Amino acid sequence: MFRFSLNYLSIFLLIISCLSFFNIIYSYYFDLYISINSYFYTFLISSVFGFIFFFKKQKFLKITIYNKIFAVILGYIVLPLIIAIPYGINLNNVSLLDCYFEAISGFTSTGFTVFDNIKHLDESLIIWRSTSQWIGGLYFLFSIILLIDIFDNSLKNSLTNFISFNTTEAFKQTLKILILYISLTVFIFLILKLINLRTFDSLNLSLSVISSGGFLPTNAIDFILNNDLKKFVFSILMLSSYFSLFLGYNLIFSKNRNINFFSEDIYLLIYLIFLIIVFFVFLNFNYDFISIFFSLVSSISNIGISLNNVPNNLYFIFLILVIIGGSFFSTSSGIRFLKIFALIKFSINELLSHTKPKHIYINKMTFSDTIIDQSDLYKYFLSIIVFILSLFLVSSLLTISGINFENSFKLAILTLMNTVNSSMYNLGSIDFFGMNFFSKSTLILFMIIGRVELLTILIICKKFLFKN
Repeated sequence: MFRFSLNYLSIFLLIISCLSFFNIIYSYYFDLYISINSYFYTFLISSVFGFIFFFKKQKFLKITIYNKIFAVILGYIVLPLIIAIPYGINLNNVSLLDCYFEAISGFTSTGFTVFDNIKHLDESLIIWRSTSQWIGGLYFLFSIILLIDIFDNSLKNSLTNFISFNTTEAFKQTLKILILYISLTVFIFLILKLINLRTFDSLNLSLSVISSGGFLPTNAIDFILNNDLKKFVFSILMLSSYFSLFLGYNLIFSKNRNINFFSEDIYLLIYLIFLIIVFFVFLNFNYDFISIFFSLVSSISNIGISLNNVPNNLYFIFLILVIIGGSFFSTSSGIRFLKIFALIKFSINELLSHTKPKHIYINKMTFSDTIIDQSDLYKYFLSIIVFILSLFLVSSLLTISGINFENSFKLAILTLMNTVNSSMYNLGSIDFFGMNFFSKSTLILFMIIGRVELLTILIICKKFLFKN
């Protein structure tokens, strides 16, 4: 189990070493000599361990789903330790726990930060924060492929036509993910440059958007997006974290236009259009729909950043959108819209089967030829149950630690959904730096739990609690 985990983590250690090398070059170029040592140590540690684990001869008799889950969880614990090194060396007044908190927040693409004023950080450290999100988003997508067996068949059908998702197919899909992830990052960067954002801001925001992260290169995004055109374009770009990563690829390169490849995205598009109409007609109080649209897209993509002029009375609706989330195969979190829709459809069919017993009701999605298995519906239902229990637990722990119940409840939702706190949730003034050890530890734990998919927690519990 441990050998496979190290071999898996070595890939991302090598990626961290490459990105830390980029920060070394950046620091040299802009004369940020004080920061160079921290990135050099990060580069050295990640490179050495990455090469040792990657090239070490491995003998795997059998890799079980428990081995894979352990590897993913270990990565969310260990890799942020490497990412936290520049924080610990460059910042004298920040504790080791705060450095790890910042690293975990970035790697899980949550966006909670202990820094009140981003201007106090040098530019290389701001880029490093955004980079940590980018690596975390890629790690999350790779982990979905690694844990593909615990998900439903419709997710597999959205990735490939092959019946068996073997090692060769998994390698093919991970390589495709890497190419698409980098290509989309570059595309977002170029679009941001076209709307006249400076290169530094475009780079940081592109790394945040593609990973559904919440770190910003400045204290408020309003300073960067200072007109309606920039706000609208940025809102559209945030949808890249809402729809499937493979959507663009399938539209352009797919020879066999299988409806299964697009069914989820069709539902998500209908859902998005419905939300836009509702918000425009009923909730456009200040007649500033650009800002409302920005917050709407930010919530459904689980990014969470907001402008300053969003009506405070909509925070509950935005939190509901955060919980629902976006596509299965995207960097967004959430329970997922398709899960909720399938459960509603199943419930309606069950009710109709009692009123009209002679009719046969099949749990088949409209834009797909795949019938949802009963076991998949049980997984969906269990995911919601685990989320409710986790929400109750996190809220209780944060309330015990001294945070008022309302803020604890909202913060628990954002933590489990890996969404940054902002003014549209009435949580923009949360002081993470001043939180006690217990509160920070609770948030660290559940940021990880939220990212490894709640279903994996059930599988781990089954292994240790129900041996037979």
